[in-house]
Amino acid sequence: MGRQSGEVLRQRLPVRPLSGADHDAALEVCARDRVANAFVAARIVEGSLRSSPGSLLGHWSDGELRGLVWVSANVVPVELDQDGVAAVAARIIRMRRQCASIFGPSGQVIGLWDRLGPTWGPVRAIRAHQPLLTTRDMPSSLGLPLDPDVRPARLDEVDLVLPAAASMFTEEIGYPPYFGSDRSYRASIAALIRAGHTFVRVEDGEVVFKADVGSLALGCAQVQGVWLHPRLRGRGLSVPAMASVVEQVLSSMADEVSLYVNDFNAAARATYARCGFHEVGAFTTVLL
Repeated sequence: MGRQSGEVLRQRLPVRPLSGADHDAALEVCARDRVANAFVAARIVEGSLRSSPGSLLGHWSDGELRGLVWVSANVVPVELDQDGVAAVAARIIRMRRQCASIFGPSGQVIGLWDRLGPTWGPVRAIRAHQPLLTTRDMPSSLGLPLDPDVRPARLDEVDLVLPAAASMFTEEIGYPPYFGSDRSYRASIAALIRAGHTFVRVEDGEVVFKADVGSLALGCAQVQGVWLHPRLRGRGLSVPAMASVVEQVLSSMADEVSLYVNDFNAAARATYARCGFHEVGAFTTVLL
């Protein structure tokens, strides 16, 4: 097959890996719902189309990019219609599975899992309904107190942040974030801190509150990894701490802050509601 005929075949494939040349088109797809698509939009902005070739697949129809799916440690769909879900699932099934989870807008994730489940199961857990929340309101404008001790973590505090981050991950997922060497996990924590995306409260040399801006793109910051030390829970500290994070993010990073939360986590949902968040959609997470 010659180069020209190979290129024509590639263009006709309904699902194919995207390259740097698709950067703007892929971001346009994400921008249809910047809150729901913040994770993938951030990976694109960070340069993953070049640094992680093959991680972002596009669904094409009539020569137009219709939807996307991130396939790396996680599978994350973006704006896939029913045809896109079916086409993407057929492509992913042929790939070697090395994914820890599938997450994103509920309809798309459920559609993917209906097709992937028979060959990918069993699962650790399915979080079927995770409200997707957002706010553009400064907590101070809502009359909320702000914890003055919540601040961006410093790069020399990686060793302090790591135990808090690992505890949060283990509580949420059910197993530790690493086994054996912590080198890779430490590097991911350092990268967030270096970017100014980790906020902490430190008491007596210990991180007692932590939250990360895990994704930042298109004017939207998605917060993840929110954690308060167990001994401090139930004392009314979470609202001013979270309010301080939202205030700082809206002041310097983005004009909208989002997150998603397990529907059964009543305490967290109450905290976010107090901080001005409202529901705009729903995610589903399949933990593999």
